[in-house]
Amino acid sequence: MSGVPASAAGGPRTAPAVRQAGLWNIANVLTMLRLLLVPAFVVLLMHEDGTDQAWRAFAWAAFAIAMITDVFDGHLARTYNLVTDFGKIADPIADKAIMGAALICLSVLGDLPWWVTGLILFRELGITLMRFWVIKHGVIPASRGGKIKTLAQGTAVGMYVLPLTGLLATFRWWVMAVAVALTVATGLDYVRQAVMLRRAGLAKERAERAARADEGSAR
Repeated sequence: MSGVPASAAGGPRTAPAVRQAGLWNIANVLTMLRLLLVPAFVVLLMHEDGTDQAWRAFAWAAFAIAMITDVFDGHLARTYNLVTDFGKIADPIADKAIMGAALICLSVLGDLPWWVTGLILFRELGITLMRFWVIKHGVIPASRGGKIKTLAQGTAVGMYVLPLTGLLATFRWWVMAVAVALTVATGLDYVRQAVMLRRAGLAKERAERAARADEGSAR
């Protein structure tokens, strides 16, 4: 042993081990909190068939907290390298759970037409399945339009959760109309991206097979 570090002696350097984020980090805790808020939100909103204004106000608070944590957990995970397998799975589930629960409850209470709930849920489920359909060819990134759509949906649903009347009740109808329009528009855009991504992936696979065939015949 010369006592000289391997790096100083010209020996091979070992790359420092990358520290993996643990399960119990702030981003995952916020995601878990959002999941726990779903049943609490349902109980608060459905209390006395949604006629108690105080309980609906508490339901709105739970919904608002869930929407806020949705923004912060993803930002914290990316900024501080807290991305985990649990977070990748639980985060989108929590997002769809709170929004789906709110839409279904509002339709059950008669505050929101079922066709609006069905359209939004069909879009969210369809896009999720489409991502899996093309995942071997690439990943469809979240678009700015999709983020605006999420904001519009959260704002509209939050306004429907609150016991609004008069001009505000009319205004929330228009906010929901904008959210529905964005839901349809961004959904169609995701379909376009998925089709293009799949076509490009299939074309690349055909080109690679042709190249291997030519290489084999040349031998």
